[in-house]
Amino acid sequence: MYWYIVEYVAIHYGITGTTAKAISASVERAVSEGTLTPGTALPPVRRLAEELGVSPGTVATAYKELRGRGVVVTRGRGGTVVAEALAVASRRPPRIPEGLRNLADGQPDPAFLPALVPPARLSPGSGAHRSAPRLPALEDAVRRWLERDGVPGRHVTFAHGSLDLVGRLLSVELRPGDAVAMEDPGYHHLLDLVTALGLRSVPVAVDGEGIRPEALRAALRAGVRAVVYSPRAQNPYGGCFSAARRDALAEVLRGAPDVLVVENDHAADVAGAPLHSLCGTGPARWAHVRTVTKHLGSDLRWAAAACDATTLARHDGRLLLTSGWVSHLLQTAVLGLMTDTGTRDLVGRARAAYGQRRDALLGELGRRGIAGHGASGLNVWVPVRDESAVVNGLRTHGWWVAAGARFRIDTAPGVRITVTDLVPEDAARLARDFAAVLGDSADTYGG
Repeated sequence: MYWYIVEYVAIHYGITGTTAKAISASVERAVSEGTLTPGTALPPVRRLAEELGVSPGTVATAYKELRGRGVVVTRGRGGTVVAEALAVASRRPPRIPEGLRNLADGQPDPAFLPALVPPARLSPGSGAHRSAPRLPALEDAVRRWLERDGVPGRHVTFAHGSLDLVGRLLSVELRPGDAVAMEDPGYHHLLDLVTALGLRSVPVAVDGEGIRPEALRAALRAGVRAVVYSPRAQNPYGGCFSAARRDALAEVLRGAPDVLVVENDHAADVAGAPLHSLCGTGPARWAHVRTVTKHLGSDLRWAAAACDATTLARHDGRLLLTSGWVSHLLQTAVLGLMTDTGTRDLVGRARAAYGQRRDALLGELGRRGIAGHGASGLNVWVPVRDESAVVNGLRTHGWWVAAGARFRIDTAPGVRITVTDLVPEDAARLARDFAAVLGDSADTYGG
């Protein structure tokens, strides 16, 4: 009977071995081959130890090693289960068919981006960058940039874009299996990043003022160890914090001093709304993250963050062990653009144009009885009943919009429309076509 059980475990679970290393390797191999799928419960430690003829300590060591690599997670009484795999295919946008007007990519209008010119003086490569990773002049410019909006700028750091920065913050603070409060709907790359780190997303509903206090309170009760949100230009819904919403959220977080608060102000200079930041006003552990890709260009893979002292030290410690620093050439280019009067004027024109284009589309949709959301930022979110019907229907009219599935966890369906390149006369035509698509299938639109 004993040999039968061992053989069953080896076949059914794909778990073999007599050492912790061999057992963990067999589990990881079974996961990669698909024998063990996400959510599958592994045998309890004592049971597997008995079936493999090893000590419980050997199995416990193997499970601990698997948890450390994010292969499995422990869910209390739910036992040890295979971690959720990164759903790349479900969130990656489909290829844009030729000949369609692209309103799905969330990118800025190239007409409002400055020309990227390499710095005139190249770095001599002296090797001192690791000990002095940030250009003092750029640090000063960043502090002024942040403090202009009321964000404390005493402790600042840089990274290779906002996703790089957020990913490093989460990886040094949390462990595989920990829960993170995430906006729903929210930015699809952030949702995938959390999964890739072996963390669990707990959805937090949003509205026109950003994340909702009662939803955040529920997430905190569920045991989240971090919360990631956008205070304005929320992607894809477009919400922005009011002062009242900021104060309500601060009250909720006051009872969770150990939770890391990550504020992703990704479109700060073109958001079209004032900043009402939670950072520096209540949470003990916090980071306010900014990037320049939406107003200076996506090739500038650079981001800055202001943090509390502990968060800064942990982030920079991990950065030192990996890439070490952000290229001084890149920092010089960013500094030149941030301090250039012509570039600032161009960014101001972009901010005004995006606001006009966003308002124009919302107005045209509203005149046809179609509700949309977009109080700030580069996109408009339109709730629908059937995303595929709307996306395919608009495709027949020459438009390509983003289906909402890759932005959602539990929230209702919708489509995201990027407005950065949509002038008012085009907005009127799009709204007419949208109404026609909804009329063609009365049960498509959800109101």
